[in-house]
Amino acid sequence: AVVGGGNVAMDAARSARRLGAKEVRILYRRTRDEMPALREEVEEAEKEGIILDCLTNPVEILGENGRVRAVKCRRMRLGEFDRSGRRRPVPVEGSDYVLEAQVVVAAIGQAVDEAGLAGKVSFTRGGTIACDEKTLATDLPGVFAGGDCVSGPATVVEAIAMGKRAASAIDSYLGGDGRVVPV
Repeated sequence: AVVGGGNVAMDAARSARRLGAKEVRILYRRTRDEMPALREEVEEAEKEGIILDCLTNPVEILGENGRVRAVKCRRMRLGEFDRSGRRRPVPVEGSDYVLEAQVVVAAIGQAVDEAGLAGKVSFTRGGTIACDEKTLATDLPGVFAGGDCVSGPATVVEAIAMGKRAASAIDSYLGGDGRVVPV
């Protein structure tokens, strides 16, 4: 069982299937049309035999002898619109059911874990690390940040570009000329 509806959920589900899982289900609390994953990712997952359980929300992971054995799920319906502009999923009373599963993968979003950083670097209202847009320097001298923890969810290409920009700024910070030689 893979929980989530984004590209990471599709990747996790497809990888599990390719690694030999007989059945893989994606549990998503909204409808297929509201999944944040790219349409082609969802379609390819379905072609590979991934089952989409939409309007489904896991409420408990059930285990036995230290191992997952099932997921207790609850059916959802769409309610009023929320701040994101999407209709909010609302639980359907009395709709709980148990789905057998040996593995549960949570792919339900990204957030910067502030543990160890709180009070040392600043964060934006969106929960990402605040840094200089050009150099990616944080307000803690000698500490630079880049990738999703600065931009929020983005592409690998964008993260690599930020890494190169940060490398140049780090080189300058350490007294170099800011030119980073590719490896």
